[in-house]
Amino acid sequence: MTKQQGAADAARDAWRSKWGFILACIGSAVGMGNIWLFPSRVAKYGGAFLIAYLIFDIVIGFSGVIGEMSFGRAARTGPVGAFEQACASRGKKRVGTAIGMLPMVGALALAIGYSVVVGWIFKYLFDAFTGSALAYGADVSDVSGYEQAFGQTAAAFGNNMWLIIALVVTFVIMALGIAGGIERANKIMIPLFYALFIGLVIYVGFQDGASNGYRWMFTVDPEMLKKPEMWVYALGQSFFSLSLAGNGTIIYGSYLSDKEDIVSSAWKVALFDTLAAMLAALVIVPAMAATGRTAFGGGPGLMFIYLPNLFAAMPGGQIVMIIFFLAVLLAGLTSLVNLFEAPVATLQDHLHFSRAGAVVVIAIIGSIVSLCIQGIVSDWMDFVSIYVCPLGAGLAGILFAWVWGREKVEDAVSLGRARRVGGWYYPLYKYVFCGLTMAVFLLGIAYGGIG
Repeated sequence: MTKQQGAADAARDAWRSKWGFILACIGSAVGMGNIWLFPSRVAKYGGAFLIAYLIFDIVIGFSGVIGEMSFGRAARTGPVGAFEQACASRGKKRVGTAIGMLPMVGALALAIGYSVVVGWIFKYLFDAFTGSALAYGADVSDVSGYEQAFGQTAAAFGNNMWLIIALVVTFVIMALGIAGGIERANKIMIPLFYALFIGLVIYVGFQDGASNGYRWMFTVDPEMLKKPEMWVYALGQSFFSLSLAGNGTIIYGSYLSDKEDIVSSAWKVALFDTLAAMLAALVIVPAMAATGRTAFGGGPGLMFIYLPNLFAAMPGGQIVMIIFFLAVLLAGLTSLVNLFEAPVATLQDHLHFSRAGAVVVIAIIGSIVSLCIQGIVSDWMDFVSIYVCPLGAGLAGILFAWVWGREKVEDAVSLGRARRVGGWYYPLYKYVFCGLTMAVFLLGIAYGGIG
C-alpha cells in the first residue's frame, strides 16, 4: 500500500461499531421482497417453501454475503474500484473499471425505481393516519375502490410530492455520512421495524381464523417439494432478499474495520433477514387466512390493495395500518439508502467529490429520473432485477474468486478472525455461489423474474 492509499483509507468514513455495520447490512437486505413476495410464496407452497428457502439462505449466506463483504473490505472501495483492483492483478485494470460500472449503474437504477415504491409507502402511511386509506369500504370481497386509488397513485406523475419527500429523507441521512447518518439511522430504524412487526404478529394471532394460516405455513406437503418452480422461487427469494448484486454489500464492506470477523457478521445478517421475512409471513398469511384465503398474489397489489382492504375490515384497522406502513417504511428507507450508497461512493472515490457534493449530484439524477418513471416503474424494476442484479453478483464472484484467486479470497475472509477460514469456503464461493448466480440470471429470464 502506498502512502497516498494509506492516507486515503485513514480519511475514509467508517462504521463506528460492529453492530452498526450489521444493522446497516440487515437494513439493506430487509426490503419489499421480504414483505410482499415471501408471504405470498409461503401461502402458495406452505412449509415446503420454508425448507427450500432456508437451504438456499444458508448456502448463499455463507458464500455470497461473506464474499461481497470481504471483497469490499479488501478493496476499500465500491464495485468500480474493487473490480478494477481485481483485474489490475492480471494487468487488465481498465477492463475492471469498465465492468465495475455495471453493478454501480445497476444500484442507481434499482434505487431510482425503489424510490417510487418508498414514495407510495409514505403516501399510504399518511393516508392511514388521516383515515383516508380505509375510506373505500370494509368488504374484503370488494377491492375495486382500493384498486382505483392505487392506480391513481401509481400513474405517471401520480405521487410527486411523496416521492420527493422520500428522496429528501433518504439523502439527508446519506449526507450525514456513514457513521453519523447511515449507521445512526439503522440503529434506530431496524430495531423499531422488528418491534412493530412483532406487535402485529401478536395482534393477528388473536384474530378468528388465523390458525388456518399458521397450519398451512408449517405443513410440509411432499408433493410441493417435487415442484421445480417452488425451488426456483425459493432460490430467487433468498438471492434477492440477501441483497446480492455486486454493489451494496461490497460498498458497506468497504467501510468495515480490519478487526471485524466478516463470517460472524454475515450469518447474523442472513439470520435477521430471514426473521424479517418470517415476521411478515406470520402477519400476512394468517391475516389473509382469517378472510378465507390461504393463497394470494404478491407484489404491490398485495401491499397497496389487498392489505389496506383487509385492515379496513379488522377491529382497530386504522392503528394496524399505521403500524404496518410505518414498519414497511423503515424497511424501505434502509434499503434505499444502501442502493444509493454505491453511486455516491463512486463519485467520492473516483472523481474526488466531497460527501455532500456526491450526494447532491446523485440526488438530482435520482429525483429527475424517478419522477419521470412513475408510470413504468414495474417494467423498470423487472428489467434491473432480472438482468442487472444477478449479472452484477456473478461478475463480483468471478472477479473475486476466479481473477484474484484463492489466496487473496482466503486472506480477505480470514482477516479479523481468531482462526483462518477453513478450506471449505473457497470452493463453496467459487463454484456453488457463482453457479447459483448464473442460475438466477438464466431462470429469471426464463420465468420473467423470480425475485
